[in-house]
Amino acid sequence: MTAVAAASSLLWERGVEIDKAPSSPDVLRDAEQEFIAAHLRRVFLVIYRVVGNVADAQDLAQEAFLKALSRRDQLKDSQKAAQWLGRIAVNTAIDFVRQRKRANLCDLDEAPEPQYTEHPERLVLRAEKQAYLADGLRLLTERERAALILRDVEGLPAAEVAREIGCSMATVRSHIANARAKFRKYIKGRKA
Repeated sequence: MTAVAAASSLLWERGVEIDKAPSSPDVLRDAEQEFIAAHLRRVFLVIYRVVGNVADAQDLAQEAFLKALSRRDQLKDSQKAAQWLGRIAVNTAIDFVRQRKRANLCDLDEAPEPQYTEHPERLVLRAEKQAYLADGLRLLTERERAALILRDVEGLPAAEVAREIGCSMATVRSHIANARAKFRKYIKGRKA
């Protein structure tokens, strides 16, 4: 079973109510699967990069889709739906981190994917790089971490980062500048 089918089945089993849904359950299920398939990878990666744990990211991604699909009537425009879902995902992840006060962070440029056979030396270097980056990310607040990841890793424009985090453009710029300054200080301190 694919991840999309599994997520869709779980959402369907939980009885997600959709006010303005098509009358046929099969049509509804197809629409849900299309919505989930279109956004699953991005939602999972954004959440994973904020919480740093695969199992938690999977649970939180399902939670984000549950929240979004329960208010499906607000998802008419696909562009706005993607932005809205991104904001739900970021807020869900930030709320989780705040509640758990955990800083199990991942590296910036790798999420769990099938591992290919690599030279052992490269694997060790990658693990060291991941640990190094994770230590640096632990210095950031949840909002700084989310802003930095969305802007520098995901490549989103500042305006979209502001929408997804739910703050002004000036605040996003401040979060990103603070995060980068903390990271630079961390790197200089580690080199010394």
